[in-house]
Order: sequence, then structure tokens, then C-alpha cells
Amino acid sequence: MSNNIKSPVIRPMVYVDVESVVNLHVRAFPGFFLSFLGPSFLREFYRSFTRDSNGVAFVAVEDANNQIIGVIAGPVVPDGYFRRLLVRRWWAFCLASFWAVLRNPRIIPRLWRAVFYRGEPPAGMPRALLSSIAVLPDAQNRGVGQLLVKAWVDEVRKRGATGCYLTTDAENNDAINRFYEKAGWNRSETFVTPEGRKMYRYLLDFWNQG
Repeated sequence: MSNNIKSPVIRPMVYVDVESVVNLHVRAFPGFFLSFLGPSFLREFYRSFTRDSNGVAFVAVEDANNQIIGVIAGPVVPDGYFRRLLVRRWWAFCLASFWAVLRNPRIIPRLWRAVFYRGEPPAGMPRALLSSIAVLPDAQNRGVGQLLVKAWVDEVRKRGATGCYLTTDAENNDAINRFYEKAGWNRSETFVTPEGRKMYRYLLDFWNQG
């Protein structure tokens, strides 16, 4: 891909984008747990944001070759969102995760938490949840992530959210933590997952903005 990425087009993600988004996710997060679960599982995860009216997802598209170089996704109202997804598509998630579970049955509790748990929601008024953001490695450090976050935040705010939150790794993740802090997100809490991962929770509350 060319190094001349200037200003990608940011548009809502649609169903036909999902295959490209899955490939992007695997390239952006090699070795991460969701990537380990495989493309079938990721397809079900990202498709949910095109099927549920509560889902908000955008892609960044490079004009030169119409390639998707970034994605962001999350529900406006996270309470019940992933539970509805599991109820509607339980059979698809079972099939999608079959081989990963067969290789290592002990991943089942982590499998559940990886998709359906993002730490307890922060106290106060309900907020939208930024579930996933990924940018192709060779498109990083060019402002693509900033454009995606702005589009997603603007949309959930338009839909009535009073703010939003996310969780991310606290350790060996300095660049990502600086990214959110520079974008105006405030670190609210630190917690540790059952797997022992130290995590930060960030908030972006709209009532604090002009």
C-alpha cells in the first residue's frame, strides 16, 4: 500500500465490509486472543454491528484503491447488547469458536469474557461502549484512528449517549494510552482481569464539553 495516505474516507460499516474488516483485525492484532479465535468468530462479532440498530461502526477507506484501512465499533447502549447477540446467534458463535475450544477447552471462560465483558460499566449515567478499534499497521500514525474515534463519538452522541467509555491494557501499551488521553478521554479506574491483565478504563463525558 502507498505511504501517501492523507485523508481516508470515513463511512459507516456495512455488511459487505465485514470480510475486509476481519482481515484487518487479524493483521492489526496478531497473537491477540480474538485473532486466535479465528476469522469465523470475528465475522460474527463484527456482523453484529451491521445487524443491531444499537450498534455503531465506521470504516476508514483509502481513496486510491478503496481499501479498508481502519475500523471502529461499539454499542450505544452496551447493557444487554452482547446478551442479545448471543441469544440470536448462539449457534453461529458455537460453530465459529469450535476449533479454538477443541484445541484448548480451558479458554471457554476467557472466550466469554473477551467478547461479552468489558469490566463493570462506570458509575453514573449510562455511556456508550467503544468495543473495538483497529488500524492496519502500515496505516498507523497517520491520523486514521483519530478520524475513526471522532466519527464514532459524534454518532453515539447524536443518538443520545451522555458519554462513552472503553478499556485497554495498562502495561506495554503506552502509545495507545497516550492516544486516548490526547483525544480528551479521562482515565477513571484501574482493574485486573481474571487472567491477570492490568487494565485502564477511560471515560469521555459529553456534559463536560461545550
